[in-house]
Amino acid sequence: MTYPNWFARIGVSDEAARAKVQETFNTIFFDPEEKFYQDVDADSGCMVDTGNIDARTEGMSYGMMMAVQMDRKDLFDKLWCFAKRYMHHASGKYEGYFAWSVQLDGKHNAEGPAPDGEEYFAMALFMAASRWGDGKGICNYTEQGRDILRHCVHQHEMVQGGDPMWDPENHYIRFVPETLYSDPSYHLPHFYELFALKADEKDRPFWKRAAQASREYIALSAHPVTGMSPEYAEYDGTPRLMFRKPFAYYSDAYRVAMNIALNHLWFGRDNALSQVVTRLQEFFHGIPQEQYAAYDLDGKAHDELAMHPVAITAVLGAASIASDSQYADEYLRNFWNTPLRKGKRRYYDNCLYFFCLLMLAGEYKPYI
Repeated sequence: MTYPNWFARIGVSDEAARAKVQETFNTIFFDPEEKFYQDVDADSGCMVDTGNIDARTEGMSYGMMMAVQMDRKDLFDKLWCFAKRYMHHASGKYEGYFAWSVQLDGKHNAEGPAPDGEEYFAMALFMAASRWGDGKGICNYTEQGRDILRHCVHQHEMVQGGDPMWDPENHYIRFVPETLYSDPSYHLPHFYELFALKADEKDRPFWKRAAQASREYIALSAHPVTGMSPEYAEYDGTPRLMFRKPFAYYSDAYRVAMNIALNHLWFGRDNALSQVVTRLQEFFHGIPQEQYAAYDLDGKAHDELAMHPVAITAVLGAASIASDSQYADEYLRNFWNTPLRKGKRRYYDNCLYFFCLLMLAGEYKPYI
């Protein structure tokens, strides 16, 4: 599996790109001031959401994906141990799911799951099995990944009062299991293509259909002029405003461009999705990072700055993988010259920064 160094288009060598990936990983996990990984027990650790001082399935599963991509089984196993020990539900209607937010000592802040965590957990586990082989117990990575996906698809059949994370009819991932709407940034067709190879055999056709449904949904929910995607959306793609936010393009939504880029990298061009990120790059061209705001999908800026401007810069850089914009190389250069975020809100920005850097350096690989 060999992927190009996209930064070569702006004169960055393969060696320099790989070195920046390693440096960024080291900062996230080991830098005394800027890391947001921490050991918890002798055999477990967590990724800290520095803005909220908790551990979330989003960050935990992101950390596991980072660790498997960087061949760090020690860190992977510590994160997975924490997730299974402190977040996993062994009974009740959420049996087989993970509490989406816990305190750093493992006490639950919430009981319900967030499906983006489950899909990243499963994908990271399958990749761990490929890189390092299956062990016993929670280190039987393949079976652990299959169990997660089994619950995601069949919870309503397996657990009394349970709801699946993917809608059985349209194959869309739900915002949370109980809801009949979605989050476009949760849609990871490139993961579902791999689930169709690794999940329980009877569910493999479901995941193949989910991959195509998600590609169509991402295009459906994006604005036809700006390319912006809503944070939350109805099944028909229309934005759903939630949590007292009067704007649609905000933090979750930034990940859509990153997801389109990785889908393109692993499974080839999708014309409709390339149009989405081309329009997005065209819209943001000329707007400096310090002026990134909260937006309506038509591009109207609200009187509120983006909470995660470095994340926007990162995903616009990654979008160059799939974009046809004349400005694609300019976005690569902007991202390359942007440092990691520091301070209280660094967790989310720097997670997206790492994944975008990894794919642009040609180092984000589908280990299966």
